[in-house]
Amino acid sequence: MARNPGSMVPVLTANAPPRNDGPRLAASRRPGGGGWCFCARGAKSPPMTLHNNLDFAATLAFPSQAIINGKLAAALSGKAFANTSPRDGKVLNQVAECGAEDVNAAVKAARAAFEDGRWRTKHPREKKKIMFRLAELMERDAKELAFLESLDMGKPVHDCLAIDIPTSVNSIRWYAEALDKVYGEVATTPADRLSYVVREPLGVVGAIVPWNFPLHMACWKVAPALAMGNSIVLKPAEQSPLTALKLGQLALEAGVPEGVLNVVPGFGEHAGQALARHMDVDLIAFTGSGEVGRKLMIYAGESNLKRVALELGGKSPQIVFADAEDLDAAAEAAAWGIFFNQGEVCNAASRLLVEHSIKDAFLEKVLAKSKAYMPGDPLDPASSTGALVSEGQMKRVLGYVDVARKEGATLALGGQRVRAESGGFYVEPTVFDNVMNTHTLAREEVFGPVLGVIAFNGEDEAVRIANDTVYGLASGMWTSNISRAHRVARKLRSGLVWINGWDACDITVPFGGAKQSGFGRDRSLHALEKYTELKGISVTYRA
Repeated sequence: MARNPGSMVPVLTANAPPRNDGPRLAASRRPGGGGWCFCARGAKSPPMTLHNNLDFAATLAFPSQAIINGKLAAALSGKAFANTSPRDGKVLNQVAECGAEDVNAAVKAARAAFEDGRWRTKHPREKKKIMFRLAELMERDAKELAFLESLDMGKPVHDCLAIDIPTSVNSIRWYAEALDKVYGEVATTPADRLSYVVREPLGVVGAIVPWNFPLHMACWKVAPALAMGNSIVLKPAEQSPLTALKLGQLALEAGVPEGVLNVVPGFGEHAGQALARHMDVDLIAFTGSGEVGRKLMIYAGESNLKRVALELGGKSPQIVFADAEDLDAAAEAAAWGIFFNQGEVCNAASRLLVEHSIKDAFLEKVLAKSKAYMPGDPLDPASSTGALVSEGQMKRVLGYVDVARKEGATLALGGQRVRAESGGFYVEPTVFDNVMNTHTLAREEVFGPVLGVIAFNGEDEAVRIANDTVYGLASGMWTSNISRAHRVARKLRSGLVWINGWDACDITVPFGGAKQSGFGRDRSLHALEKYTELKGISVTYRA
């Protein structure tokens, strides 16, 4: 869910300078290089060193309570769950474990706020002002947000500072600016009638977000939902709830009225299911696994037929043709596309399809680039990648490594847990050669730093292999042939296609997939549509 070394390069070139303005992935940093600092304008910050970062981390206060109707609240049951850092396996804090009763209270507050119009009917200028203020507060607390994200999820803090927090802020600002740019329509009618179409806020939105980009994915849903005048109940992933809780606090400070944005941490089988089954929720906006997405559709059908928008998984192919102009750039994109964020990315380039005539030579380039992504302490600015989100996720990834070996793929790099002495959950960058598209590694989403290399002969075979998957989130290709670029792009069955770059788009481009990668779109003006209801109004003139 970002940006990569080949971002937004023209169709036939691969050597444009990198950009860092996109929302999901990002690779504007040097592998193994130092970090950046993103903080409030004019603020001074000590140099990014491991020592300084450890000192700052020790000063943090970890949010622990739900936000319901404008107030911090413990779970009504009194329960709390241990929030563990993947960095070292230690418990950061105890977080309110919300259940059905808490969700009921949050939905009730959201519905009351929607019905009395405290946000819905506020002048667009005022809504925009408040959302801009929220963005400013996020910038003010950017360093705190970044460290919370890093400790909670395991990603390098410099990625949080340079990517996750700025793009989250940008989402709030972008949709604030867009909220008064959504117009209605006037229909063609007889002379005695005026018919027009308006978009109205949908009502109460249940937003369920994943653990891999906790704040950014929350902002992808909260920002357009707020912009359109809805009330929201946000359920963050239990693995990484801290920045969502902080976002809720900042929203209140910014002036978002009580009850408009509620945050209920808890487990999917309890809080998530209660939200999806609730009779007074109008939409579930979800990013996560296909398994959970199917359950949410069932829950919606068994309750009030609420709308469901799903952004699910992927098994995205990156295709390298022999005529690619810059194989070094393609190799960097191949490594970055799978190893950024520890491979915990829904549109990770997990299948590398390489034309047979260049496969062996290209693989050597990829392996050389991949070695730069050895995981390290997330708080160390020299770390190019960090820890997997949990021990369970680490074991899942290593399980796929074992299966790939047994099915006959050739281990070319990695395949082991590292830094076990830290207590954290680290897996080295892993590359398998001689993968068949029938192998488990090519069929199932690993969600970790494991790349499968598949050889092909010719354009038709490349397209056939690329499309031979239940997923359809993203695809990419490297070629110098403009006709091939456009021809293959039209044949690839995915919601996103990148040519001579990976994840080469930003908030102006809709994000979402085809087939079992879900339906509905995040990002762009198109995202606003799912948070609105169309209403047709007709006036008949009377003499």
